[in-house]
Amino acid sequence: MYRRRRRAYFVMMGICLVLFVSAWAFVRLWSMPAAIAMCVVAMVIPPVAAMVANRKGPEDRWWDDPTATPPRPHVRLDKGEATGDPESDAWWDELDGKKRRP
Repeated sequence: MYRRRRRAYFVMMGICLVLFVSAWAFVRLWSMPAAIAMCVVAMVIPPVAAMVANRKGPEDRWWDDPTATPPRPHVRLDKGEATGDPESDAWWDELDGKKRRP
């Protein structure tokens, strides 16, 4: 999958370079608006190429560790319950003027 994304990125960037160089090398001699339009199209290609190259596929595991357990959802503090993070709980208790018993 990585190979296909990398190939797509380089193809798109190659098209971008060809459009830009050909627009100002010889297309401008025949039509200045066409050369400008080619440059505008070439300007849009790099962000699209970056999105294609960095897209996460269904079988890719980039940001998540398969061995890690999912984090517990935090509970709202206004209910008086702990969030599960002792440091955060102590900080909120200090702000609220409470003292948490260990």
